[in-house]
Amino acid sequence: MKHLRPISFIILLATSLFHPAKAQTTAATSPQPAVTQATPRLVVGLVVDQMRWDYLYRYADRYGQGGFKRLLREGFSAANCQINYMPTVTAAGHASVYTGTTPSVHGIAGNKFRNGNRWQYCTEDTTVSAVGSQGAAGRMSPRNMLATTMGDELKLATNFRSRVIGVALKDRAAILPAGHLADAAYWFDDEAGCFITSSFYRQELPQWAAAFNAQKWPDRLLTEKWQTLYPIETYTQSTADDAPYEEPFVDYGRTTFPYDLQALRDSLGYGLLRAVPQGIQLTFAMARAALIGEGLGHGSQTDMLCVSISPTDYIGHQFGINSIEVEDAYLRLDKELEAFLNFLDREVGQGAYLFFLTADHGAAHNIDFNRDHRIPSEPWHMSATTRELNDWLKAHYHADENLLFGDRNCQIHLAHETIARLGIDEAELRRLAVDHLKTDLRFAYVADIDDIAASPIPQLIRERAINGYHRERSGCLLTIPRPAIYGDSRTTGLTGSMHGVWNPYDNHIPCVFFGQGISHGETAREVHITDIAPTVCALLHIQMPNGCIGQPIEGVVK
Repeated sequence: MKHLRPISFIILLATSLFHPAKAQTTAATSPQPAVTQATPRLVVGLVVDQMRWDYLYRYADRYGQGGFKRLLREGFSAANCQINYMPTVTAAGHASVYTGTTPSVHGIAGNKFRNGNRWQYCTEDTTVSAVGSQGAAGRMSPRNMLATTMGDELKLATNFRSRVIGVALKDRAAILPAGHLADAAYWFDDEAGCFITSSFYRQELPQWAAAFNAQKWPDRLLTEKWQTLYPIETYTQSTADDAPYEEPFVDYGRTTFPYDLQALRDSLGYGLLRAVPQGIQLTFAMARAALIGEGLGHGSQTDMLCVSISPTDYIGHQFGINSIEVEDAYLRLDKELEAFLNFLDREVGQGAYLFFLTADHGAAHNIDFNRDHRIPSEPWHMSATTRELNDWLKAHYHADENLLFGDRNCQIHLAHETIARLGIDEAELRRLAVDHLKTDLRFAYVADIDDIAASPIPQLIRERAINGYHRERSGCLLTIPRPAIYGDSRTTGLTGSMHGVWNPYDNHIPCVFFGQGISHGETAREVHITDIAPTVCALLHIQMPNGCIGQPIEGVVK
């Protein structure tokens, strides 16, 4: 099945670059008929990185009828889907969608987290090597994730006859959703300019993936210009094109349309595709190639395709959620989504697949945008806070060595070995650190995780802090900023958007189910990101992932 339909696959690659709608018709020689069956032939999960829930409606008057509007018109929307942990970051979000549990259980406590006395990237795995390139970008696997995914459970339930594939530009966005038992995950190597995998999955690229890379999509896409899809004066949901809240691609560059991608590529290389809508196009093209190359949806058991759209996150971080760049990216995403759904109708069969749309996190308004509109807001640099606290503790204990290891995700880590060696009472140090941090009025709450149950913190926020804490990988001192106070690693902290905290702008995400077995409807009842996996598992009649804490969503599951 690895080399299924090579002729149609080559035709698809050759025609879909500039004519995606035409490519969908070519993908199958005749449309698949609509079918009704107990379980779908294929499950497709689409995670849009940094997609706030309100993006479903903010640009709705400009969306076509076959993308987001089709999902809402024909599918079931859980309109009050919340992320029930913090930090709200990419790796934790993708892991939580597919495992049905939180970082406290699945262990993906951030994009990076502590491993002993070093920081470890979430999918880092030095025991494997790249497949498809020679660089370090391929030394990745899901081994650091401590729970199974719904794809893993699907493989187990079918005695490994189901096929599971992950596709994204970001490695973590392909690997963590696909899980431990996946046939493969494919992500983009910026240096090589192609999709790769690792030896965790296989020893060489399959023929279809090598053929896709040989098409040189990145080279062709980066000869284009990024200009607005519609006349720029019609982008009324956004700030002006020359707003001061945006960060240029290169130093002293401009932040106005059009963007000459070929010129920018000379400075930024293939990595530019992560931050422009052409990267969305590339991701869907790879997803279509994977579906055809692997024959997904045409085997004896249900298959799964996990797709993540990463450029929306990079564009949001760089330009901010009120920018024309973000608006244009979602208008283009809507068109790509429509073409992809039409492709699934033809290749798998309308009514024969289950599709869900969600996000890994949302994003906040830019700090200066807030202040320009009289919303209390200010930047906060976590590293500066940690340095100041470390200096204060060293002075208090007359220590020459650092007593803090560092910080991640609004959490401060202690240098436990140093504290013990110097004979310092760690419990006392924790109390002193919390009291000192409380003098910073940018924090709404500060707590020692071991004492958080007794802290005067609202239950919802307390639960999200506990759910996001992993004993071996997270910091024990928690800082919870006031609304619209953002920690940022950028030089100014005043461009683009940020995310990572418990607030609605970061944790309210779309959750829409569509396709086989799904009736049209909507609920405003609160559901959680961890409810998505058990919902899919219930629809497939398979066991939930082994760390799952979520519940099937009523209305989706009858």
